[in-house]
Amino acid sequence: MRIGWPRRVFSQVLLMQLAIATGVTALATGLFLAPLSSQLDDQAMRRALAIAQTTATRPQLDDELRTGRPSARGPVQAEAEAIRRSTGAEYVVIMDRRGVRWSHTSPGEIGKRVSTDPSEVLAGRELMEIDHGTLGRSARGKVPLRDEHGRIVGAVSVGIAYENVRDRLLSAVPGLLAYAGGALAVGAIAAYLVARRLQRRTHDLAFSDISALLAEREAMLHGIREGVLALDKNGRIRLVNDEAQRLLDLSPSDTGRPLDEALPLGRTTDVLAGRVTGADLLTVSNGRVLVANRMPTDDGGAVATLRDRTELERLGRELDGTRGLIDALRAQDHEHANRLHTLLGLLELGLHEEAAEFITEAVGVHRATAEQVTERVHDALLAALLVGKATVATERGVSLRVSPDTWLPDRVVDPPGLVTIVGNLVDNALDAAPGAVDPWVEIELCAEGGTVLVRVTDSGPGVPADQRELVFTEGWSTKTPPAHGKRGIGLALVRRLAERQGGSARVSAPAAGGAEFTIILPDALTEEPR
Repeated sequence: MRIGWPRRVFSQVLLMQLAIATGVTALATGLFLAPLSSQLDDQAMRRALAIAQTTATRPQLDDELRTGRPSARGPVQAEAEAIRRSTGAEYVVIMDRRGVRWSHTSPGEIGKRVSTDPSEVLAGRELMEIDHGTLGRSARGKVPLRDEHGRIVGAVSVGIAYENVRDRLLSAVPGLLAYAGGALAVGAIAAYLVARRLQRRTHDLAFSDISALLAEREAMLHGIREGVLALDKNGRIRLVNDEAQRLLDLSPSDTGRPLDEALPLGRTTDVLAGRVTGADLLTVSNGRVLVANRMPTDDGGAVATLRDRTELERLGRELDGTRGLIDALRAQDHEHANRLHTLLGLLELGLHEEAAEFITEAVGVHRATAEQVTERVHDALLAALLVGKATVATERGVSLRVSPDTWLPDRVVDPPGLVTIVGNLVDNALDAAPGAVDPWVEIELCAEGGTVLVRVTDSGPGVPADQRELVFTEGWSTKTPPAHGKRGIGLALVRRLAERQGGSARVSAPAAGGAEFTIILPDALTEEPR
């Protein structure tokens, strides 16, 4: 079987950590041993120098050199040997000014000149060195020997056998290797524990598998049409894909920021943070209708998904409007058929003048309604909306009237946005008004400078004081949900559109009863042409 590099993350990390631990241990041991030899040499030379200094201070030693003769049985040899045995030195050599030995480990060398040049020490300088002599390699210390007047009368040379220094070095190696082995064992155990933890966290996958999963995740997150937002256990944004950036107006730089700082306060932030729980929660962000779902993760964080329902809600509302128009057209079809039958009867009876009056009256009612709207509302989209709503209101038995104070020039900055606001308010008013005896809805559109005021009043039951803020909350509604989706979006979207333009939306109870919705839109009109 061919042995190759393992594929699993656990095995690779363990081998790499063991190799690193072994290399570091070997390097540390080598770096420690490298200066140890020099340190031991220096210690040996200093010890030899200290023995020589102590020997040079012995009393009467200088008198013996001046008055006596070198002898193997002389007092100088006896004292030097006593010092050598007591200190463990290899030799203690005392010489006179001529360099002749007065003491030596080998008595036969006494009376002979020393093997190394003594001129420096006899000149008054102390020396430390590693050198070869008659007894082999040794660590040496040399000091001058002076009389009571300070004159140099000789020198003392002390040697420490180099084998002793080497033995000390070699004796330190086993202990050092034992410490290094212990450190390596601890490192190996720590590496194993770390690798085991990594194995559990990576589910024992190979690096190639992890790389493939990461590539697939990136492709999936940035390719799907749903927004994905991941949070850590501290509520910070851990991941946000392209669609979530678009829906929430975020940027890649928001990664790592707390959610409450990256997003404005509101229902969207509460849903994503988990302060509002449930499935398929509706929320409005930057004028978009979103459906959010949040799933906690094992590490204490969460992953939220967002679906854009703006187009679906728009199509649903268009469907509702189309159904209303179909009902209105069906009713008008019956009405037109009745009128045509009436007109046919008048003509067959020869009542031509009465037939002309009947046609004039029928056409004039619709023309008067359209003229009443277009005289006060100059924006084509908004005027068409109000004319259409008037027809729907008539078929529902509701009187839709435009306030005499209404006046809106053709300078609207965002006509579709204003149509959305007015359309939602009128639809809600038409739903609420039929509860009254003589149902009615009144629309007022006023322009002052660049500000537009929208006020829609109805004769319905009104909104209780404790629910006047709830009606603007996403997902809150007292009506039965339609077939195409959920309710509780229209008024929330109205407020969000108003606030996006720096305006406001509120509901109150007029003195005559019912509900009155007031929307203020600053800078909703362009400047007047000069």
